[in-house]
Amino acid sequence: MAVITFSSPLLHGPKTVYAVAGDTRTVLALAEEHKIPIPFECRDGNCGSCLIEVTYADPSTKMGIYLTEKEKSKLKELGRLTPQEIEDAEVRDMPPRYRLACQFIARDEDVTISFTGEPGGA
Repeated sequence: MAVITFSSPLLHGPKTVYAVAGDTRTVLALAEEHKIPIPFECRDGNCGSCLIEVTYADPSTKMGIYLTEKEKSKLKELGRLTPQEIEDAEVRDMPPRYRLACQFIARDEDVTISFTGEPGGA
């Protein structure tokens, strides 16, 4: 089971939700279900408005689903993905700190999702 804590100036303190093991919904879908206002425009990784910062409770167990080419491209365009992070993701299966909520699927891990509520500003 994934324990996901959302943190944002838009919330009245952190909010924690649980994702059942095997759940393939994105963080954006989980946020919507629990009335957490992550901004978004397209739901498809094209706009970058749902930029989030992901912090792992146990960094040695990072298991987030891989980056799609679309997400890599958008994160590079937003200046939120370095060549080293791309290499870490592709070679070492180490997901980067910044993701798009519409693409990120939390696995069996505890994470904190931070967002500012402003497009492109995790």
